[in-house]
Amino acid sequence: MASRPGILTDWPWKPLGSFKYLVLAPFAFHSTYCMFVKDKSERDISTFLIVPFLLWRMLHNQIWITLSRYRTAKGNARIVDKGIEFDQVDRERDWDDQIIFNGFLYYLAAYTLNGASHLPMWRTDGVIMVFLLHAGPVEFLYYWLHRALHHHFLYSRYHSHHHSSVVTEPITSVIHPFAEHIAYFMLFAIPKLTAVFTKTASVGAMLGYVTYIDFMNNMGHCNFELLPHSLFSFFPPLKFLLYTPSFHSLHHTQFRTNYSLFMPLYDYIYNTTDKSSDDLHIKALSRREEIPEVVHITHLTKPESIYHLRLGFAYLASNPFATKWYLWLMWPVTAWSMTLTWVYGRTFIVERNQLDKLNLQTWAIPKYSVQYLMQWQNVAINKMIEEAILEADKKGTKVVSLGLMNQGEELNIYGGLYVSRHPKLKVKIVDGSSLVVALVLNTIPKGTTQVLLRGKLNKVAYAIAFKLCQQGIKVATMHEDDYVKLKKSFNSSEANFNNLNEFYWICI
Repeated sequence: MASRPGILTDWPWKPLGSFKYLVLAPFAFHSTYCMFVKDKSERDISTFLIVPFLLWRMLHNQIWITLSRYRTAKGNARIVDKGIEFDQVDRERDWDDQIIFNGFLYYLAAYTLNGASHLPMWRTDGVIMVFLLHAGPVEFLYYWLHRALHHHFLYSRYHSHHHSSVVTEPITSVIHPFAEHIAYFMLFAIPKLTAVFTKTASVGAMLGYVTYIDFMNNMGHCNFELLPHSLFSFFPPLKFLLYTPSFHSLHHTQFRTNYSLFMPLYDYIYNTTDKSSDDLHIKALSRREEIPEVVHITHLTKPESIYHLRLGFAYLASNPFATKWYLWLMWPVTAWSMTLTWVYGRTFIVERNQLDKLNLQTWAIPKYSVQYLMQWQNVAINKMIEEAILEADKKGTKVVSLGLMNQGEELNIYGGLYVSRHPKLKVKIVDGSSLVVALVLNTIPKGTTQVLLRGKLNKVAYAIAFKLCQQGIKVATMHEDDYVKLKKSFNSSEANFNNLNEFYWICI
């Protein structure tokens, strides 16, 4: 929220929650009915295409979100070297609100404005007009609107909500209060309405213009540099016509510079260009891929877990165990991703974290839990893990941690298989179960003298019981057969066994 929220801050459909898409349902059903039921002469393909167009915008934005998070996790060409805070993830979770709003206004225009429906697929004169109007009045008016939004009155009530995100992501570009989006839509409607009123509008012009806005918005907020400096050296005037991600990133860190939309021309004219823009551009491009001290190798679980990754949907990534009804509608995409991992799979970076000065990365094996239960998949899984370990060793990583299902006696001898194959490895391989044991032991309060083990006994439980007995802590189980199994697993001193034996009979 803004520091002092003004009127029309919240979206009108906020109380609907996940059902907010129902706002568009009547229009979508009506346009579909007209397209497939009415006579050919009455069919309106341009209005029918509004829903597919909105879906395309969501997919386009999601591609940018995934690409940005992947690239910033790798580190090369990263601009702002900070992580994303949890409150920013929550604040930016409803980035699709503006797409719903735009869709509602598109339908409203199609049903009320003469010339906004039954559009041809393409008109060259209309396309040229739309982009000339954007380069002229739209860019100029946006510059002054943006500067006005930085006045303390409007900034505290509206625009400060957007600037709460100092480290930007592609979706940061559309995180504004409802009132701001009204102003932006009116501004970007100038080329589109002009085309409608002059009878030069087309589906290609509308789709191309909005896709261009989305592309430039996402690029400007992606937090990694992708435009080569040689591009501006080869054609110097381009710096007035095309901004870079580092150029706009300075606006989020300095606040009072680089106000332009996509063309920095007006910042140069009115002397509001940040003097370090060029230097930051070069610095970001020269940043190399980050070398993590620790790499944790994990894996996918259920087929829909691809959406719960940080590279996936922000909302689901913050609720990893949540099951949503709309994931069932995405089964074609889910099935396609599963097929892709079966045919071609390669370990990929999921996320980056920093603990004090320790850099950590999580790499994912594109194999699902069910595949770990198939013995014939062991060779393929071990090959992927081995390649990831060798890559980490080549980079200079100090520790590789294997997730719980990525190691085991039958799969790879708890990572020992790779050590035996590559005795000159410099990287230290740690199996996930030992990390879990360490975590559990560190959470037991100091001074504890008795511990009760509950649940199904596994290798982690055996290791915990063994370590506790070594420390002189008495361990008990709920059932006698569990006690017998633990007793057989202990091959250490009599004192350790007595700690288990004595307290077991006390509990019973």
